[in-house]
Amino acid sequence: MADRYYITTAIAYVNGRPHIGHALEFVQADCFARYHRLRGDDTYFLTGTDENALKNVQAAEAEGIPVAALVERNAQHFSELDRRLDVSYDQFIRTAADPRHTPGSQKLWIAADLAGDIYKQHYTGLYCVRCEKFLDPDDPADMVDGLCAIHLIPPEEVEEENYFFRLSKYGDQLEEIIASDRYRIIPETRKNEVLSFIRRGLRDFSISRSQERARGWGVPVPGDASQVIYVWFDALANYITALDYADDGELYEKYWVENPNRTHCVGKDIIRFHAIYWPAMLLSAGVPLPKTLFVHGFINYAGEKLSKSSGVVIDPVELINRYGEEALRYYLLRGVNPTGDSDYSVKSFEARYNADLANDLGNLLNRTVSMIGRYRNSSVPEAGEPGDLERSVAEVAARAVERTLTALDRYDPQTALEASWELVTRTNRYVEESAPWQLSKAARNGDAAADRQLNTTLATLAQSLKTIAAVLEPFLPTTAERIRSQLGIEGAVTWSERLAWTPLPSGTQVGTPQPIFPRLETAVAAG
Repeated sequence: MADRYYITTAIAYVNGRPHIGHALEFVQADCFARYHRLRGDDTYFLTGTDENALKNVQAAEAEGIPVAALVERNAQHFSELDRRLDVSYDQFIRTAADPRHTPGSQKLWIAADLAGDIYKQHYTGLYCVRCEKFLDPDDPADMVDGLCAIHLIPPEEVEEENYFFRLSKYGDQLEEIIASDRYRIIPETRKNEVLSFIRRGLRDFSISRSQERARGWGVPVPGDASQVIYVWFDALANYITALDYADDGELYEKYWVENPNRTHCVGKDIIRFHAIYWPAMLLSAGVPLPKTLFVHGFINYAGEKLSKSSGVVIDPVELINRYGEEALRYYLLRGVNPTGDSDYSVKSFEARYNADLANDLGNLLNRTVSMIGRYRNSSVPEAGEPGDLERSVAEVAARAVERTLTALDRYDPQTALEASWELVTRTNRYVEESAPWQLSKAARNGDAAADRQLNTTLATLAQSLKTIAAVLEPFLPTTAERIRSQLGIEGAVTWSERLAWTPLPSGTQVGTPQPIFPRLETAVAAG
């Protein structure tokens, strides 16, 4: 039965260009959105850019250009990356440009204020601009040896009068919501981390900045022109402001209020904002909570966290230019731990490209189309009665489909692709076991049984590749289409029909074999 899903990425800071860690999150969320659309679910996918941060102001000052010009330029880098990665979003929100965002953020503020959860006080604290948050020197997750635990830089000491949100009021309620999985956090280790933080006691947090420190950039605090809304209070609101929360719009009612499946995909460094601050703000404002928080880890390079600020960056556009977007999608979804940290290297990327994409998948398609062309004049033959080998391939295909669906229901693209590749591997082994070249030779010498078996073998190979293309659709949509095109598969059928173990109609004309992933002959230097 079809369901409804709302899937979001975190919106990215635009103080610099995107790195491969951003690409990971975009591709993961895109995979989940594509999966649910293929299942027939009514799915809405949001991504975008966070443009009201102080770090964006500082980046613009460093370049000597207006903040608006910097965020406009850099937002284009992120939208271009989405385009190059074939990210199928329904909306790309820019928080400084979308006319629905400011009134929506202010509406959320007013609702929390009316609930008695906003007050003003003088405050002195240590602030990390890169994190855009005040740090607790007694919390090792915040500070280590006087430095920000994430960015390893000394925080700024800030003294000013700001508005605060009564986070402490919601500790017990948040603990129950998260412990009971009413707000489900994936993986379990992150859920336990959040619960541990809550149980230590929650402190109220500052939710505004002075206009002076913000350089006049940001969403004005309702009723106080001297202050702007703290970037996280503003940024988190994007998940509902993009749906026209300000005016209780149709999208807001459909995909937030009346939708049981509201999923955020974020990195582990911003889990506290999404698992604690955000639901508390919504509880205060009387807005329904999200359902699922999927948390991915970092992609490191030589053990170092990627960061625009630190300069440790792997440019995903360069990788797309070098290998293609489908190769990068595959690496991010198969070669990267979906919820843990992973280390990137050119060697590991190219090894997986050659072994999995060029050899296993690309060569299988090329051999199948070539043999159908050579032995049956490019026409898919009709299969005879399946034997043990054919039944074995069918069993692996059924298992691959079941495991793919189960893994994606658990937000686990890596396990899903491993299941898909079991079918790729089994089909390659079937080629060697059935030896079509030997059957063809025997058939030419008058062996009618060999001729019939050749028909069955070629039809089974085409049938298996049809299923392989189907299970790959959420991950590698262009590759799936190219496989179908070379097999001569046409017509609009449902995904469940494409997944089914059914033969291609006999007489289907395959195309000319074309390499979908040309083998890399030599390794390239790291970028």
